Amino acid sequence: MILAQDEGRFGRIGRPQRCWAPPGIRPHAPAQFIRESVYVFAAVAPLTGDLVSLILPQASTAMMNLFLEHVSQRLAKFFIVMQVDGAAWHGSHELVVPANIRLIEQPPYSPEVNPAEHLWDELREKYLHNRAFASLDALIEVLCQGLNALADDPAALRSLTGFSHIVNVKL
Repeated sequence: MILAQDEGRFGRIGRPQRCWAPPGIRPHAPAQFIRESVYVFAAVAPLTGDLVSLILPQASTAMMNLFLEHVSQRLAKFFIVMQVDGAAWHGSHELVVPANIRLIEQPPYSPEVNPAEHLWDELREKYLHNRAFASLDALIEVLCQGLNALADDPAALRSLTGFSHIVNVKL
């Protein structure tokens, strides 16, 4: 199984975003400046629409180890080739890669080749857009709803992440 993996940071800092409003009406968009955040570790299979994710307190080698073990157990019947970016914890000597996973590093400074990057835009636009959260737990609850909705709709996930096209080239 081929997976693309990435981490996204989500916090309680609210930055108002553009939104629609009738002419002459200025929309109310809450903003808050509380520096609390969590990280979503996610791996997506663009061909099948499968999604595995964990919400973790930080991005580090220890958290990546937890995530890789989780993916390995959830997809135990598969051999997994996982695309990762150049984050420091992806190449750490302390990283423990399970036997059924091989990590392939994408080229540096190229987030556009990682299908998992599209998950963050979808979550921010559909679930977090112009919202302020009373607590970090409230933010995590909304993130769980969004991740579960994505995981429950493989067709939408394939459409969102399956952006590579086969091109017929005559030589």
